Amino acid sequence: MSDAIQHECGVAFVRLLKPLSYYYEKYNSPLWGLFKLYLLMEKQHNRGQDGAGVAAVKLNVEPGYPYIFREREMKRNPLDRIFRKLFAQYEAMVKTGVIHPEFTPTVKQNFDYGAEIYLGHLRYGTSGGYNISACHPYFRRSNWPTKNLVLAGNFNITNNGELNKRLVNHGQHPIFSTDTQTLLEEIGFYLDQEHDAIYRKLRDEGRHGADIAQGISDQLNLVEIIRNAARPWDGGYALIGAIGNGDAFALRDPSGIRPLFYFANDEVVAFASERAPLMTVFDLEFTDIQEAKPGCVYVIKKTGEFSTGEYHEPTPATPCSFERIYFSRGNDQEIYRERKRLGALLGEQILREINHDLDHSVFSFIPNTAEIGYYGLLESLRLRRRLEVRDAILDAAQSGTLTADRLDSLVMRGWPRTDKVAHKDIKLRTFISQESDRNLLASHVYDITYGTIRPDDTLVCVDDSIVRGTTLKNSVIKILARLNPKKILIASTAPQIRYPDCYGIDMSELGKFIAFQAAVALLQEHGMEALLKEVYQDCVAQTGQPTAALQNHVRRIYDRFTTQQISDKISQLTTPQLDHWHGEVKIIFQTIENLRAALPNHGGDWYFTGNYPTPGGYRVLNQAYINYYEKSAQRSY
Repeated sequence: MSDAIQHECGVAFVRLLKPLSYYYEKYNSPLWGLFKLYLLMEKQHNRGQDGAGVAAVKLNVEPGYPYIFREREMKRNPLDRIFRKLFAQYEAMVKTGVIHPEFTPTVKQNFDYGAEIYLGHLRYGTSGGYNISACHPYFRRSNWPTKNLVLAGNFNITNNGELNKRLVNHGQHPIFSTDTQTLLEEIGFYLDQEHDAIYRKLRDEGRHGADIAQGISDQLNLVEIIRNAARPWDGGYALIGAIGNGDAFALRDPSGIRPLFYFANDEVVAFASERAPLMTVFDLEFTDIQEAKPGCVYVIKKTGEFSTGEYHEPTPATPCSFERIYFSRGNDQEIYRERKRLGALLGEQILREINHDLDHSVFSFIPNTAEIGYYGLLESLRLRRRLEVRDAILDAAQSGTLTADRLDSLVMRGWPRTDKVAHKDIKLRTFISQESDRNLLASHVYDITYGTIRPDDTLVCVDDSIVRGTTLKNSVIKILARLNPKKILIASTAPQIRYPDCYGIDMSELGKFIAFQAAVALLQEHGMEALLKEVYQDCVAQTGQPTAALQNHVRRIYDRFTTQQISDKISQLTTPQLDHWHGEVKIIFQTIENLRAALPNHGGDWYFTGNYPTPGGYRVLNQAYINYYEKSAQRSY
């Protein structure tokens, strides 16, 4: 991706179903579960580098001793810092004789993370600030084990303000910080209610002390708790959590927007945001991993009993398409095939743009996530050429015109030429605060392979998506132009990104989208800028309307023009003014139809179509446009 965007947190969960001694005897380590958590998080580090956090819950700890532990880190390389610290503590205890790994009770008694339940979280900040208090897991404390709650997730809630008012109406005094804190208190409120109701019932039956605590633990109904808490939630979410008594849970939003996968056997239950890490870490086959069902909560009781319950009636499934295009690692076999398909479906548009002149075209990609789409494009072009050559040879043979020269021409010419033209050289450092300085640094994010392009060549570069277009203009095209091609063609495997996201991706400022800028520029060129005010007035007018009445008025700005007109304007806006190169820049995008053909099971395409899966999406869009028109820098959710 040429534009760097913040996005998508990642979760990892491991619940051991056997005593620690079992894992020492079978795997030669009482920390087998902690190692698995580390590997799951490391295999998902693409999902979060702003911070990381882990939590552990021990089962059957005697009163007077702690049983829930948490470690969070926001400094550079947070995952490495956390686990380096934990393993160093463990090794020091082994070295001094405090812990004897073969005698696993010493591990559980003395090492905080000698536990049975592990939660891990990788953070990409989209809201809530960049400090340790915004880092998951969150922890709600109590002296009652069944009121302690640890929570982490990959999500954004669109109606956070409404939920905070709900907490106030419950009589609480919530801290208005993040949606994670809000969900923690929402679940915690109903956890308290469930706990207290069971306590009163057991007390009235004459039960006391440890017996009453055991009864509460046995009867705690997490499905009902989540059902009550989640009823008003609007957003996309995948959550993992644990209760102090040893119960644990994982759940996915009713629309399936955010991804969640799991597997379970007689040793362990594990959840993760992506399928491939579970396969790799636990040495499993594709069919061993299950996708969590939307609207369902998965519960692991303290006893190890694993069950599923529906906490919300599923709505039409709209899993996030951007997960497949860009966010998730491409080593998942389904995602790999889909990204190749997205690249292949660009073939017709590209051939038209280069006038089918493959002899004077060089194909490459923008590192690094566009590489798979590039392979798919080449595969389709080569297949097309093989069929053309086969048919031409057969026709020439049948007509008696097949000569050595004709055969050489067919076999040696007309094939796609490829080169590794662009290289990602450095990361843009966020400590550069001045915009002009950041732009100067951004212009050197990429480097090129000199001598690969001829002056009469068209350079075709595949990109997975184009959001703001700033890196494309300030870095990519400038550096590619130094190769002096006749034309630079950037082909995006994603359609034009037209609408903000509110479900976990930092794309909330409508005015920064290059597609929106292009549409506004076209309105101005055609004397139709009055539409901008009309849309603003309509957005303001529906601000307080019921959810069911909300409409996507922003769509009218795009509907005035064809997709091709907007693409052409994007090409103009992203063309830098250069003294040394005066060639043509052309940007083309995947069509919505081809997107859906490549991703038939992931219909969450609101970024491109404006068809939001929840009512909150339209509220966010409404506010995003108001912010744009009023030149406000505030967030739209």
